[in-house]
Amino acid sequence: MDEAFGLDSSPAHAPGLVFACIAPHGSLAVPEACAPDERDLAPETQSGMRELARRCERAAPDALVVLTPHGIHLDGHFAVVTAGRVAGMLEDLPAVAVDMPVARELALEVLDVLKEADIPATGVSFGLNVAADAVMPLDWGTLIPLWYLGGRRDPPWPVVVIAPARDRPLAEHVAAGTAIADASLRSGLRVGLVASADHAHTYRADGPYGFHPRAGELDEQIVSAVREGRLRSLLDLDPLLVEAARPDSWWQLLMLAGATGDAWRADLISFEVPTYYGMICAAFEPP
Repeated sequence: MDEAFGLDSSPAHAPGLVFACIAPHGSLAVPEACAPDERDLAPETQSGMRELARRCERAAPDALVVLTPHGIHLDGHFAVVTAGRVAGMLEDLPAVAVDMPVARELALEVLDVLKEADIPATGVSFGLNVAADAVMPLDWGTLIPLWYLGGRRDPPWPVVVIAPARDRPLAEHVAAGTAIADASLRSGLRVGLVASADHAHTYRADGPYGFHPRAGELDEQIVSAVREGRLRSLLDLDPLLVEAARPDSWWQLLMLAGATGDAWRADLISFEVPTYYGMICAAFEPP
């Protein structure tokens, strides 16, 4: 049994990664977060998130790992939350809130494996001096996927929140994903992995990053890589294309590629561009 959560870690429990997905974090994915005139803008995404929730429940993970681009940013290091809990709500929307325990033993295992692989990583907490007693504020990149994936369960699944390191090499993100998969297996837990990601952000001139004609080009390449199970090919994206399209997904997708390898089955559930950025819902199942 896992001492923190009383979880069955026997061989029959099939420890390791049992589910993985790409989940958007734009507020349009959550009907409760939309203004009345926005609720019908992203129906495919909202339906796709509900489908991800069903598949995650079916996989029956003991814990989730969420890769977020909008949480802690540490120069030159991946960040792993080691607080006792994570909690937060969307700004001015107290009804859209989650409060979840951290799977601390899994978080510490991830840190150990990252360091064994010579990948710079640091545990992070917030507030109280004893990490196990602390509550880490949640960013929207984590909260919105968790609104569908375990955050409203009773009790909620324990979670580990990890931030990529954009100033580190791309190949290191793939290696970090492999480390997460290895740590999940070592932990004896069944683990679901969530790559929180929105894609090109330059579809509209009135968006915060303006318009660039290559936005669709980037998302077409990402969609093809997802649909065909070629996430590792995203290592070869043109950096100038990425700069033009301004995604916040590249790094998490490469971590997902390292975690799932080549044998997992990919299922692109939805892709739509309801506003200035693209959103994908995709599920990955182990062989």
